[in-house]
Amino acid sequence: MIESAADVAKLGTILGIWAHPDDEAYLSGGLMAIARDIGSRVVCVTATRGELGTSHPAQWPPHRLAAARTDELASCLKILGVREHHWLDYQDGQCASVQMPDAVARLCETIERVRPDTVLTFGPDGITGHPDHQAVSAWTTAAFDQAAPAGARLLYATYAEQRVRRWDAINERMGVFPPGYPIMTPAHRLAVDLVLEEDTTARKVGALVAQETQTAELIARMGLDAYTAWVGEESFVEQPRLPAHTKESP
Repeated sequence: MIESAADVAKLGTILGIWAHPDDEAYLSGGLMAIARDIGSRVVCVTATRGELGTSHPAQWPPHRLAAARTDELASCLKILGVREHHWLDYQDGQCASVQMPDAVARLCETIERVRPDTVLTFGPDGITGHPDHQAVSAWTTAAFDQAAPAGARLLYATYAEQRVRRWDAINERMGVFPPGYPIMTPAHRLAVDLVLEEDTTARKVGALVAQETQTAELIARMGLDAYTAWVGEESFVEQPRLPAHTKESP
C-alpha cells in the first residue's frame, strides 16, 4: 500500500483523468505534488471546463465561468508543479451524452503517448454520483484496458471508511454529498492511503484556493483550519485490469 511520500515513487509516471477543474486537486492534489517533488512525471487530463459549476449563474454565465476556471486550473497546477495538462473540451454536464467510443479513442491516444505506470480517475460511483464523473470513470477504464502498458495500475479515488466517519457531520452540514454518498472503502482494500504532511497539505490548499470560484464560499463557511484538515487525506482503490480474452472486439 502507498502510505507515505517515499512510497509515491512506486507509482512511476502518473496520468490523472478527471471531469472538471478542481477534481484533480481535491482527489489527488497532494499525491501529484509529492510525485513532482521526487521527479516523477505527472500528466493531467480534464474533460470539461466546468462552465456550469456555480450557484450564481447570473454572475457566472457559462462562457465567463469557463474562462475563469481555465485560468484557475492553470494556477492550481502550477502550484502543484504539474506542467502537462490536456483539455478534452466536452460540455459540462453532458459527458454521459458523449459517444463512448469517441471519448475512449481520445484517451487511448493519450495513454499511448504518455505511457503511464499509474492512471488515476474516479470509480464507477463518481465519488458524488455526478454523471460526468461516472462517464469519465467508464471512459478511462475502457481506455486503460485497451491501451495501458503491461504492468500499469488503474486507481480509483475513494473515501476511506476509517476516516469518513470523522467528517460525517460537516459533510452533511455543508451539503457535500447527495443521499447515498460517499461510498466508503474499508482499509484492507485500499491501494493508496495518504495522510498528507503539513507542508503538502498547505500546498494542496493553496492549489484549491487558486480555484476560488469553486472553493472560496466553502472555505469561508467551513473555516480555513477545518478545510485544511478536511482535504488532508487521499485514498485510492486498485481496479484490476480486464483480462485480454474478455475484452470486446473493436
